[in-house]
Amino acid sequence: MTPNPSSPPYHPDTKRPLAKGRSPTNRFSRDRARMSEPIEVVKFVCKDVWTLLFRKQCDNLKTNHRGVYVITDNTFKPLSRMSAERGVPGSVLVSAQPFLCFPSGVIRGALAGLGVSVTVQADTTGLPGATFQIKTVGAKP
Repeated sequence: MTPNPSSPPYHPDTKRPLAKGRSPTNRFSRDRARMSEPIEVVKFVCKDVWTLLFRKQCDNLKTNHRGVYVITDNTFKPLSRMSAERGVPGSVLVSAQPFLCFPSGVIRGALAGLGVSVTVQADTTGLPGATFQIKTVGAKP
């Protein structure tokens, strides 16, 4: 079901994705040394947790070294079978937004399980790519 652009914004259930993100993170990180820096935690999510969830590593991780990270996945599995209406501007973002809410919550849950409080904003400009902007709480832009 595609949300109607004139309807209120899509508000997903946030408890389930957070739990889904915490569970594998706790399981896979218990054999590792405790990660103290947020960049180490984000790298762990990009390499190990992303592979567990989507069967591939993310394509790119960028940071400004001030607490803002951008994860780019050019062939994001949940969006791989979607198509957008031609000639309708913004239809890609509107149709893909519900499919980006769950992975955003999973990323938040995984990082919260490792002790990093973040906000995650998901975006797409073209299918099947997705971009997740992660800001640690208290980050300076």
